[in-house]
Amino acid sequence: MIMRIALASPRVATSIADGLAQVQTSIAEAAAQAAKIVCFPEAYLPGLRGVDIEVCPYDEVTQAQVQQAVSGWARQYGIAVIMGMEQISAAGRRVAAYVFDAQGQCLGHQCKTQIAPSEDAHYVPGSGRQLFEIENVKFGIAICHEAWRYPETVRWATTRGAQIVFQPQHTGSDHGGAMLTQWAAADNPYYEKAMLMRSIENTVFFASVNYGLRYPESATCVVNPAGECIARLPYGQAGVLVCDLNLAEATRLIAQRFAPERY
Repeated sequence: MIMRIALASPRVATSIADGLAQVQTSIAEAAAQAAKIVCFPEAYLPGLRGVDIEVCPYDEVTQAQVQQAVSGWARQYGIAVIMGMEQISAAGRRVAAYVFDAQGQCLGHQCKTQIAPSEDAHYVPGSGRQLFEIENVKFGIAICHEAWRYPETVRWATTRGAQIVFQPQHTGSDHGGAMLTQWAAADNPYYEKAMLMRSIENTVFFASVNYGLRYPESATCVVNPAGECIARLPYGQAGVLVCDLNLAEATRLIAQRFAPERY
């Protein structure tokens, strides 16, 4: 079975209206290329706190506005959407990815359960993990830091049937840094090597989507179950990456052999 997915890597939003306009454009572009799912970066609206992004004003009303807009566009363009956004809860702000099917129905959300130490001042961790299914294809979501540093978040989904794990993330800056040229080069930051390991240690497709930053520290890319980067956006460019996945390759062989009872 072949599934066409899309990873949307827009520029940092200057306002909620600007961000929503970029989201709609990306959804329309992914749908025009016949993708079945499009995934957006980590906390794209209102922007990730604690990095060099000017975060847009965001409250419960704005949160509902974003959810309603994305639901409507998923239905309008006939494509499932994984929307990286902030969730406001009684406990505090959480980083979340909401999943909408092609009819605009919200299938649920995955909160970031392992937040980075630098995020403690801005977010609270969520709890629980969820498996999602679109067109009989199961997938999981592991958000940024938790997929880099906590590989069990990826294995959780894969041992339960996921053939794809999406990683909404943010690494890099718009204001300065090294310009990467080669994927997973020895002197690159470790992030792309972690993507390689998440795929190969589970025999699963790993799809990582970064902001469209001018100086990214990792690519928006798709890694196959053999640990090979099969598609990526050029470093420093915003855009929509579309990739066909041969799901027969995602056997989950290594994940299925996981035997924690032997420990």
